[in-house]
Amino acid sequence: MVPAAWAQTDSIPAVPVPEIFIKGTVQETVSGRLTPLIGANIYWAGTTLGTSTDASGRFSIATTSRTNRLVVSYVGYRPDTLTIANPAAEVSVTLRTETTLQEVVVQASTTQIDRMSPIQTELLTTRTLAKAACCNLSESFETNASVSVSYGDAVTGAKQIQMLGLSGNYVQTNVENIPTIRGLASTFGLNYVPGTWISSIDIGKGVGSVVNGYEGMSGQINVELQKPDARERVYANGYVNSFGRVEGNLNLSKPLNDRWSVGVLSHASTLRNQIDQNGDGFMDMPLYTQYNGIMRAKYSSERFMTQFGVKAIYEDRLGGQVARRVPPGVVRYTFTNETRRFEWFSKTAKLYPEQPYKGLGLILNAVHHDQNSRFSYIPYDGRQQSLYGNLIYQSIIGNTNHSFKTGISYLLDDYRERYRDTLMTRTESVPGVFGEYTYKYLEKFTLVAGARADFHNLFGTQLTPRLHLKYDLNNNVILRASAGRGFRVPNALAENYGYLVSSRYVFFTGRLRPEVSWNYGLSLTNEFNLFGEKASLIVDYYRTDFQNQLIADLEHPGELHFYNLNGQSFSNSFQAEVNYEPAKRLEFKLAYRLFDVRQSMGAPFGESVLLPRMMVSRDRVLFNAGYALPYDKWKFDLTVQWNGPRRIPTMQREDAHDLETHEYTHDYSYRNMIWENTPGFYNVNAQVSKAFRDWELYLGGENLTGFRQLDPIVAPQNPFGRDFDAAGRAWGPITGRMIYAGFRYKLKY
Repeated sequence: MVPAAWAQTDSIPAVPVPEIFIKGTVQETVSGRLTPLIGANIYWAGTTLGTSTDASGRFSIATTSRTNRLVVSYVGYRPDTLTIANPAAEVSVTLRTETTLQEVVVQASTTQIDRMSPIQTELLTTRTLAKAACCNLSESFETNASVSVSYGDAVTGAKQIQMLGLSGNYVQTNVENIPTIRGLASTFGLNYVPGTWISSIDIGKGVGSVVNGYEGMSGQINVELQKPDARERVYANGYVNSFGRVEGNLNLSKPLNDRWSVGVLSHASTLRNQIDQNGDGFMDMPLYTQYNGIMRAKYSSERFMTQFGVKAIYEDRLGGQVARRVPPGVVRYTFTNETRRFEWFSKTAKLYPEQPYKGLGLILNAVHHDQNSRFSYIPYDGRQQSLYGNLIYQSIIGNTNHSFKTGISYLLDDYRERYRDTLMTRTESVPGVFGEYTYKYLEKFTLVAGARADFHNLFGTQLTPRLHLKYDLNNNVILRASAGRGFRVPNALAENYGYLVSSRYVFFTGRLRPEVSWNYGLSLTNEFNLFGEKASLIVDYYRTDFQNQLIADLEHPGELHFYNLNGQSFSNSFQAEVNYEPAKRLEFKLAYRLFDVRQSMGAPFGESVLLPRMMVSRDRVLFNAGYALPYDKWKFDLTVQWNGPRRIPTMQREDAHDLETHEYTHDYSYRNMIWENTPGFYNVNAQVSKAFRDWELYLGGENLTGFRQLDPIVAPQNPFGRDFDAAGRAWGPITGRMIYAGFRYKLKY
């Protein structure tokens, strides 16, 4: 408490003026009864004078001459602000539980930022996702400036994301807080989450919470799916595009009683039309068929909640040369892949209604992933079996200003891969413990300090410290900072799958070690008025420094080298984004992103030369505009992207090749290596949708400028020759303009 005030005049000696205290009680409603709320925050608005409720829900706070507005708040409840007119009267406050996402504040509706989280986290809602066709997770980021998606090669159709200048392998991608797109699923995993299943996507920049694991090195993405107790009893979607792709989705939810509900998410899609727009004899997109489904149940009561279910995926792909273009008697180059994946999962939570800050949760997941590929006559087969468990306990220390999470985790990965005649097996068993402490000072400052220790059976004990800070400079300006360590074991072939569509010989130099990095970040979020209307500015800078990294070296024609980093590897990422709503239902977003990504190359040849990383655009600009009529009867969206030049390796041979040993004699240095920069290009997407009572129809187009790379494949006329390469120079769109149409049908309870 502040000391007693002293009143002084020239004629009257100083006498103490006693403090006046406001006393009261904070309560909540549980099963229709009023219950004391322990640890609620009470403070005078605009000051640092505050206190918290005791075990009986009571509080006492001294008055101040600065304001008469008293704020009562508690995590998970709607805050209340009282105007104190009579300090002598006792105060009684009943807080209501939060039924809407008050922690998320819309900063011009195109971008939503979690104000409460110390991690810079952007939320993509179903409204945001509906701005594009969003047929699967890889197509969900078209209107997002932080995440970009590109093809890894010109044959397989595998897609990759980039964030902070690094590939998606360094982003921990979870589905409902379960690590999902990792291991062998990193090849096609983005295609395995249909867009109509998604209810929201959280995109966090920098290192994440230690509670979620040690693999998130540059960011984390968490995808929330439609729940069994969703408002939509039936949600159906159909889609078709001008290339011949057809898909259908059906989501069903059914409450069985007050506590139980069940749900089904299903998907089927196919493409059977062979397209070759550039006339090189290869299909621009592989033919494929995918069947995908989830069945699950949910139980929810006042003190207990659980969800459990199963997932199953089957997909087959066929790419390569167009059959009609291959002369009779000539061997056709084909790419095939067949994937079967099964999962079982459960999420269980013990709730404490009398102590809502307290909780105990258990996440379990089991995966069997089987993948069989052929690059013409060269086989690549992979099998992954994984178990994952995460037990989390959370509570407070004294009051809600001090809270903590702690727990134990376990990860088991069993890999079996065969490429050509080489068998590679690896079993990782990783028990771990973690703890995270959170300190909150009123609504202005948050500190989250966490650490975990993981005991890897192959690579020893790994310590992962992480720190996040958030400070509200005022009601409109938020400053965040983060720092932490990341650790992961790479899967060289699965994560560089597209490079196998070539005549390159694969070399592994030394035993590949885990990748280790440190990430540091700063971000500033500012909400303001522009010409009397709301706007926001988001600026961030992140740097990632690698202590070790798997280098995939394509610099030598005809060769693919994997080796450990010898020297430096870093990524600098700067992004500025402005969101503005000049009129009701009219939204604009303009973002600029700058990358500086470099890594040392040449370790197998006794060199260490710092070069710009391949296939990373230095600059990117994104503009998005959206307008909706009242009640969203009509919606119009336009997205324009400019992707700057990027470095690609030269295909010029300056070596001598021994045809018997398949060895190369190099007579040039990395310091004198020749490389090329691609041209920059625009990509324009647009969509219009019309809503009815239960239906919505949409029509749109992608890559409306029709820009495409004319020569993504090197030596396509001789796919069995030594120069054939479908990945080393694939840097831009391979197909031109695409038009699509579809419908959404929702039947709500």
